[in-house]
Amino acid sequence: MARLPHEMTSDILCRLSVKDLLRFRSVSKPWCRTIDDPYFIKLHLSHSLKTNTNLSLILSHGEDNFFSVNCGLFETTQRLNHPFGEQRKTLQILGSCNGLLALVDDRDRIFLWNPSTRKFQVLPFSEIGFSSPSSTYYGFGYDPISDDFKLIRMVQSHGNNDEYFHSEAKVYSLRSNCWRRIKDVCFYHKFSREFGFLANNALHWMVFKTPQSRNQELVGFDLGSEEFRFLELPECRLDKVLWFHINAVGGDICLTSTYRETDNVVVDVWIMKEYGVKQSWFKLISWKEPHFMPWSTVALPLALAKDGGKVLFFIEYKWFNRGRRVDSFVWYDLRSQEVENVVIRDIPTSFEVNWYVDSLVPLNSNA
Repeated sequence: MARLPHEMTSDILCRLSVKDLLRFRSVSKPWCRTIDDPYFIKLHLSHSLKTNTNLSLILSHGEDNFFSVNCGLFETTQRLNHPFGEQRKTLQILGSCNGLLALVDDRDRIFLWNPSTRKFQVLPFSEIGFSSPSSTYYGFGYDPISDDFKLIRMVQSHGNNDEYFHSEAKVYSLRSNCWRRIKDVCFYHKFSREFGFLANNALHWMVFKTPQSRNQELVGFDLGSEEFRFLELPECRLDKVLWFHINAVGGDICLTSTYRETDNVVVDVWIMKEYGVKQSWFKLISWKEPHFMPWSTVALPLALAKDGGKVLFFIEYKWFNRGRRVDSFVWYDLRSQEVENVVIRDIPTSFEVNWYVDSLVPLNSNA
């Protein structure tokens, strides 16, 4: 039997799922070498990201329960068995990028995990330069310039009335498997733990410019230059909203504000189309009277449909009222403004959501 050219074989294989590729490694030694080759791993990931295939939602429920929902079907959930053992009391996903999840436990130990290949790595311990930190901000992403995954940890401690203030920022590099300190930040944290989101090769958080400030500002950390910069928000009154959230949708920064307008509840969704340019913010949605949404829930946009005509929303309970909390998903049609419920079997009643792409991206550890 004639063999296919290597380029054609790679082109065919890069369209398959990671589950199939792991099985096909045993077909032959040439296939095994192809699938394990770093060039092919990047080719497969690039194809998945460009075609929006091999995408999943990772649902975090309880202290250490993780479920996967295939975004091509949206039919049922699959439990993910993490490899960290029962001794991990609490695990939180602090970031998801290119098939790797970064997790932190209740003792601030950090792990990288590829659920598709079931490989994981424990990050080396990095001591904090002062005692009793009051806030820790994390972020995880990939820098294409250095071809390296990076995790940033910002720690602060401050007393009442500014009687003291300590701050420290460190970056972990997967390529070197070590931490290093970077220039201290020029802003303040007021929450105990926050996880940044990735957009335009930068990590982002909402912070305060001064300890006395009541208005939050958006700051970005460029993974290439490792510099911080402030980004301007759209002209909307965040101090008057019931709730607001900022995340990435379709690779762009997205701000969602929920507020009262007379007797109605309104959900506005803003998108920054040109990174760092205030004038590029535009209002994608102004969703009035989301009748299905009781006062205790918020609507968080997650993604655009492949044709761009619908937005997937996560309906999350932020506060507990009477009755049982049941988080869910809906599609919002941009043209008709109609809402369609997404029915997923075996879904937990409450959860946090992260995007995930199946990939073969390796880790340094052979665990």
